[in-house]
Amino acid sequence: MSAPTSNLIEVRNLYQTIGNQEILRGVDLDVPRGETVVLLGQSGGGKSVFLRHLIGLMRPLSGSIKIEGEEIAHLDERQLEPVRRKIGMLFQDGALFDSMTVFENVAFPLRERGERDEKIIRNKVAYALELVSLQGQEQKMPVNLSGGMRKRAALARAIISEPACILYDEPTAGLDPIVSDTINRLIRRLQSQLRVTSIVVTHDMISTDHIADRVALLREGRIHFDGTLNQLHSSSDPLITDFIKGRSHEID
Repeated sequence: MSAPTSNLIEVRNLYQTIGNQEILRGVDLDVPRGETVVLLGQSGGGKSVFLRHLIGLMRPLSGSIKIEGEEIAHLDERQLEPVRRKIGMLFQDGALFDSMTVFENVAFPLRERGERDEKIIRNKVAYALELVSLQGQEQKMPVNLSGGMRKRAALARAIISEPACILYDEPTAGLDPIVSDTINRLIRRLQSQLRVTSIVVTHDMISTDHIADRVALLREGRIHFDGTLNQLHSSSDPLITDFIKGRSHEID
């Protein structure tokens, strides 16, 4: 077992292709323990692909991925299981099971990992739902939830196993500004209460300004910028200022 470092996640020289297209072209990124790192970039630029490597849903063409000092890039499914227990993921669409109630969805990771004590399951589900302010919604079906409530239920499922890290894939996508603010506040609350490390994939600068401890900008398959919010906003790099201001040069 490698000695702990100040970084929960360390990625070096990560490459990935899909078909004939190079998606990741040598990504280097450190994620410090207990911090929220926002990964910015254009749509289709490889941000979600990067996240999927961190939980072993995709295997790199080459490169290194270390979680708490352990190299995971080439672990098999059985070896990945303990690594995945350390990481919760909120998928872009929530990925709730339509045929299950909120309670059953949130309890699913516990049952999947062998928990049989119904009292423990009930208590953990209740605590997770309380953290995301969904008390009293246990028996609802996903179809009867608003978009924001579905995201919060999915987030409860992501945290129920007490992960060291939470990955968020476009957590405010498709939500109105008020509901988006609720999700942003939840991300900050969970960081504070659970002391988790977070990586948030987004292109939403309002969310970025609200939640980020550090910001990385993925461009053309590489990390173009990595620094604090202040460093991001004080940058004179035209690529960064255009992204922050949402300014396009494609059509004059």
